Amino acid sequence: MVHKLSGRLSFVLLIAIIVILATGIISFGLSPIAPLLVAIGLIMIVARLCGVSWLTSQAALIKGLESGIAPIFLFLLIGAMIALWSSTGVIPTMIWAGFKILNPTWFLPTALMTMAVVGTVIGSAFTTLSTVGVAFMGIGTLMGLNPALVAGTLLSGAIFGDKSSPLSDSTNLASAISETDLFAHIKNLMWTTLPALILTLLLAVGFGLGHETHQDISQQSSAMMAVLQPTWWAIVPIFVLIVTAFLKIPAVAALTINIFVSSIAFLADHSVQSWSVLLVDGFKTTSTDPTLTALLNRGGMASMMSTVMIILLALAMGGLLNGLGILKAVMAPVAKHLKSSRSVILATLATGIAANFLVGEQYLATILPGQLFKDSFKRVNLSPLALGRTIEDSGTVMNYLVPWGVAGAFAAQTLHVSVIDFAPFTFFAILSPVMSVVTAFTGIGLKQKKQ
Repeated sequence: MVHKLSGRLSFVLLIAIIVILATGIISFGLSPIAPLLVAIGLIMIVARLCGVSWLTSQAALIKGLESGIAPIFLFLLIGAMIALWSSTGVIPTMIWAGFKILNPTWFLPTALMTMAVVGTVIGSAFTTLSTVGVAFMGIGTLMGLNPALVAGTLLSGAIFGDKSSPLSDSTNLASAISETDLFAHIKNLMWTTLPALILTLLLAVGFGLGHETHQDISQQSSAMMAVLQPTWWAIVPIFVLIVTAFLKIPAVAALTINIFVSSIAFLADHSVQSWSVLLVDGFKTTSTDPTLTALLNRGGMASMMSTVMIILLALAMGGLLNGLGILKAVMAPVAKHLKSSRSVILATLATGIAANFLVGEQYLATILPGQLFKDSFKRVNLSPLALGRTIEDSGTVMNYLVPWGVAGAFAAQTLHVSVIDFAPFTFFAILSPVMSVVTAFTGIGLKQKKQ
């Protein structure tokens, strides 16, 4: 669609949107829902004043929503699975086992690497966070660690796994956009991904060594651990999750299978009516201990609805910005004037990061810079592998740091920690574009186009 807004007006509109979102969320502490709604209204009114019909804006908005159907359905399934895993003892067992095995000093680096390995095997940061991540979050809370630090560490591991897995949708997307072999793309990613992970690991070790478990917290945690009863059943759904990942079964189908298996265990001791309520409203423990209720009262499809609202509004705004050509009106002229490999990489990184904050959807934030700068990479003689890595280091990972982003909103809902709180501790996501900048300036690992 040819854009109807001038480049200058589009730029002013983008700045206005950033101000609205930042002021509402950071300054007033609002949920992203109201600021997003204001931003959508502003875009549609400005577009109409510039001659764009209401129907055209509406069509762009609806097209933006289409990309959210799959993740929204996935979130509903994850909500149901978390409720079942909590009620059938899977998550309590994982918390119990982790607390017995792990030492608080080495908890953060252990959690980071475990999340990284599980994420690589499963190929989905969302699934990793909603299973192993929820358990680790509970363990870290019982150990008295800063919840924001724990959440950021868990996210860092999950993002690494998602980014490094051949099963990952985002990794396959970046490979397809850059028109490169998937495994060559993953191998080339390691030039920035491994240094970012190593630095994150060192930071996790440092924070762990600096943590002291106070005696009162230790005693309280031990008392709560007595309430968490492990069950052999926990092995079954975890095994099913691993098998479905090994067989490369898509996420929606894999979660549906796991929900079916977990439901059998629940229905062995409960009525169909209780099962129905559990899927919708989530698990509610009978304990009155506030820490245990915070740990275990999770899941249910209804718990995902605030996240779904944020995602729908963010995707609607992204559909308007993309469908009306506002983003391209600003970035396309920039792409034409890039003359060096360094400037191309920096511009691609900046566009990927900006797109995440403006569009709220990591796939579109990966696709947009990939399309805009593909010719620029060719012009400065850089390999398509360099393009694929650059859009991964910005478009893919940064969405977890956006409060109204699909990934950020999901992580906040699942881990019960706000994006504003865990973002400063999600070191891997912060360091990934930094490592890309380092390669741009040093040339290390920067592949040139074959002549």
